Amino acid sequence: MPRVAVVGIHGHGASHVRRAAQLAADGGCQLVAVADPRPPTELSSEIGVYSDLPALLAAEQVDVVVLSTPIHTHAPLAELALRAGADVLLEKPPFASMVEFERLLQVLEETGRSCQIGFQAQGSGAVLKLTEMVADGTLGEIQGIGTTGLWVRKQAYWQRARWAGRRTLDGVPVVDGVVTNAFAHSVAAALLVDGSARADQVAGVEAELFHANEIEADDTSTVRIRTTRGTTIVAALTLCAADDEPPKVTVYGSKGQAVLGYTSDELEIGGATTQYGRTDLLANLLEHRRTGVPLLAPLDQTGGFMRVLDAVRSAPPPRAIAASWEGVGDERHPVVPGIEKWIEQAAERQELFSELGVPWARPTEESELR
Repeated sequence: MPRVAVVGIHGHGASHVRRAAQLAADGGCQLVAVADPRPPTELSSEIGVYSDLPALLAAEQVDVVVLSTPIHTHAPLAELALRAGADVLLEKPPFASMVEFERLLQVLEETGRSCQIGFQAQGSGAVLKLTEMVADGTLGEIQGIGTTGLWVRKQAYWQRARWAGRRTLDGVPVVDGVVTNAFAHSVAAALLVDGSARADQVAGVEAELFHANEIEADDTSTVRIRTTRGTTIVAALTLCAADDEPPKVTVYGSKGQAVLGYTSDELEIGGATTQYGRTDLLANLLEHRRTGVPLLAPLDQTGGFMRVLDAVRSAPPPRAIAASWEGVGDERHPVVPGIEKWIEQAAERQELFSELGVPWARPTEESELR
């Protein structure tokens, strides 16, 4: 019975604890330990509790480590777990640079272990069906892929951790932001659907980064990716919308258009919407260990996303843009006027904000935050 440990158990990490506990109750594994600087408030006394991963590994024998820790800690913790003989489920984004990504690929080769990345949408039947349709030509020649994200994130979101909204922290790359973290699933799903998930399948990346919040990272951006198979992918994303809208990935083909709702596992084609199921990534990793079934989100298949993240990391700092502000205190948040229109147009026209003529995106104009 595989022995599972979860490192980072608050925030999103709490969902990993619940999922591991559920799989344990179903007889798929044993949840033997957790680690976090802040101890849990409720947990079975049979589960070991440690302050960090080194302490956990010194005391427990584990087969699988789930890492849901700050972005800039992923590389050293993943390597530590792999060299201790464990397989790893690593939350997205995997790393803060291509250097870290390539280093862990080497560690995997040296250790013979497995690493699954927490891009949950890659276990979605809707994503896999659309990937198949693009590959077999059902939609004809692919004329472009557009991904849109319109969410509201309030001040509490940026204050949840020291690294939130940071490009670097204490001199170490973090690369938080709308493209690389909040809508990372969107970018990764678009690349997977195109059949361009590996690093060597991304030919180039252009990024225009902006922020309305008083943060270091971007909260409103367009990114254009060109893949080696000739596809253009444009991601148009913001955390400064008036209201939350479901993110979507739209494939524009010569024979038709398909709209993927990756958070709801829905695929719309020709006005008809089909609901699909989803395979859990931890369950898939455990089954991979048991029978050898392929991983749904192996590290090497996230290299394309890492190329995008690295382009954002090395791009000029995001430019400040004006917005209207709503709410007070932790509920306060900016709304960029007209952003819904610009997001939709960018995806449909395959253009960056500056090419659409968005006033605050003009290359010669420096907008001031207010």
